[in-house]
Amino acid sequence: MGINDKPYSEKRDFIRMKIGAPLNAKLAASSDIIEGLCLDLSGGGLQVETKKSLEVGTEAEVEVSSDHGHSPTLKAKTRVARVTTNEAGGYVIGLEILQILP
Repeated sequence: MGINDKPYSEKRDFIRMKIGAPLNAKLAASSDIIEGLCLDLSGGGLQVETKKSLEVGTEAEVEVSSDHGHSPTLKAKTRVARVTTNEAGGYVIGLEILQILP
């Protein structure tokens, strides 16, 4: 079944998993570190909440921490795909995963 054959609510290639874990993002163009909260994660990307906006197309290496004391849950090279604001005055950023890092 192709993506166009799926019902509208099922058009994603990957299911999103809500995680609510701390996130650090190191911007590729500078050494700036952005802190935030990873709201959900899928096979193709993640959605994060931050206090700072990023431009679409910005690349960053992200590290999502585990709430259970494990070493980082995820390290990945990402690209900003979209940015919206939330009611609290923060930003919700959609990040596309370009590469999983060791």
